[in-house]
Amino acid sequence: MNVITKTVSLPDGRTISIETGKVAKQTDGSVVLRMGNTVLLATVCAAKDAVPGTDFMPLQVDYKEQYSAAGRFPGGFTKREGKSGDNEILTSRLVDRVLRPLFPSNYHAEVYVNIMLLSADGVDQPDALAGFAASAAMACSDIPFECPISEGRVARINGEYVINPTFEQMKEADMDIMVGASAENIMMVEGEMKEVSEQDMIGALKAAMAAIKPMCELQTELSKELGTDVKREYCHEVNDEELREQIRKETYDKCYAIAEAGDHDKKSREEAFDKILSDFQEAYDAAHTEITPEELDEKHAEMVRYYADVMRDSMRRCILDEGKRLDGRKTTDIRPIWCEVSPLPMPHGSSIFTRGETQSLSTCTLGTKMDEKLVDDVLERGYQRFLLHYNFPPFCTGEAKAQRGVGRREIGHGHLAWRGLKGQIPEDFPYTVRLVSQILESNGSSSMATVCAGTLALMDAGVPMKKPVSGIAMGLIKNPGEEKYAVLSDILGDEDHLGDMDFKTTGTRDGLTATQMDIKCDGLSFEILEKALMQAKAGREHILKCITDTIAEPRAELKPQVPRIVQIEIPKEFIGAVIGPGGKIIQQMQEDTGATITIDETDG
Repeated sequence: MNVITKTVSLPDGRTISIETGKVAKQTDGSVVLRMGNTVLLATVCAAKDAVPGTDFMPLQVDYKEQYSAAGRFPGGFTKREGKSGDNEILTSRLVDRVLRPLFPSNYHAEVYVNIMLLSADGVDQPDALAGFAASAAMACSDIPFECPISEGRVARINGEYVINPTFEQMKEADMDIMVGASAENIMMVEGEMKEVSEQDMIGALKAAMAAIKPMCELQTELSKELGTDVKREYCHEVNDEELREQIRKETYDKCYAIAEAGDHDKKSREEAFDKILSDFQEAYDAAHTEITPEELDEKHAEMVRYYADVMRDSMRRCILDEGKRLDGRKTTDIRPIWCEVSPLPMPHGSSIFTRGETQSLSTCTLGTKMDEKLVDDVLERGYQRFLLHYNFPPFCTGEAKAQRGVGRREIGHGHLAWRGLKGQIPEDFPYTVRLVSQILESNGSSSMATVCAGTLALMDAGVPMKKPVSGIAMGLIKNPGEEKYAVLSDILGDEDHLGDMDFKTTGTRDGLTATQMDIKCDGLSFEILEKALMQAKAGREHILKCITDTIAEPRAELKPQVPRIVQIEIPKEFIGAVIGPGGKIIQQMQEDTGATITIDETDG
């Protein structure tokens, strides 16, 4: 066995070790990561060839926590781990979002990354280590990959930034941010805060970058030592450069004209872009009658790929050179907004929030203690009193397909909105609260529409929110080697897809409450990041005014259909008398009154 172990230190002196060559040796790459008593195994396997016809990166990241890691049995009848829980899915997404952009754009072989929690004592938080472990496994393989990355959690505790804090330390934190980065560039940010300033957030990102750089350098050393710095050869795309150039020459000006026209309607824009490609294909087919139908199909597939690059370049140049976006807006403009509360008569609270072609119908339901959600993860056990569920049916984008179960994307978007709102629900509010956001239309930033519609529904239900919350998604256009750039407010779906950044922030009038950022370009300076944050703040304030113009403050009275809760404090010595022998007294009171009675013991 050729066992290699590398160690890196965190700013506070704690160490993380990476070991390879001992277990899971039939994979393309595997490592065991240790930090204290927390142990993760990360493996990566890639297919040798791409499935014919694949034109995307088929990456699957799965993070799984074993109950045996904490010396526990899983719940349920089978007493074994089942499908991934929300916590595992969210951690998988955090790793996926950093790894995915670093595969070559023409690499299409299936890649599976598995991360398993094998040991945990409840001191260190394993989700903050998953990205480091996954990237180290990639570094031990010959799978084509641009550069090592790592992830780390930054918390601010008593004014100081702490990297990868313990569970106990997190109780005192006013900021909880996960950062994924290479040695040179931030690539992913996600987290929640207690109304902090934009400058505070930038400080946290700088602290994270300083801690992540040594982790990336460790992986580079490991890769060189193993000889995996030379990656495998592959050929997943056959390109016709003459055809690529012909498409650019004949379609670029037409695409630029559509981008410059500023059509507000998403569908008409799509139809105009599609017509350019279909016209080109028809002309090409007519001029190449000697080509077989099978060869034409292959050429058409190539055309779609080349044309996507033309659309991307024309849209980006129109923004950079003329400051004009696809729907005609300037870079700082917010789409038209209209809001409504109580559109539905029977839910405890309801709202519609529409921004451009993105629309959320949200409902708020108030329940009792018995409606709390039981959380039974490997390292977290307890109850949640505030729930938020986000649904994204296919019809919201005009797709004709069946709606299946909740996907990873829906879980991730709902979680971001939940983080943005949860700090504004008073801790002494006696009700369990459930928000449901149904996305009825989508053209960019439906998770931020959920935050805004959620605020409206909560206030409509009479939940005494501390402060209303709004959210916005920002974008960036920046070409490599070019000084010129554009920060975009309230991005469209196409601007997300064709741009270099998707940066969402939520906040009250006094500060940020949550953020999520994915960056697809190199060299994003903190100067650009600060500009994006301040532009986002101005956009959020505009949206917040639209919300408060619709409903200025939470309703003073709950609606008639909301169950009423009365809290009565009784001395501990009388609890037994209230319950009675075998629960006889409390059951009789519930039967006589029709009320649900719950007892919650508190200290003090």
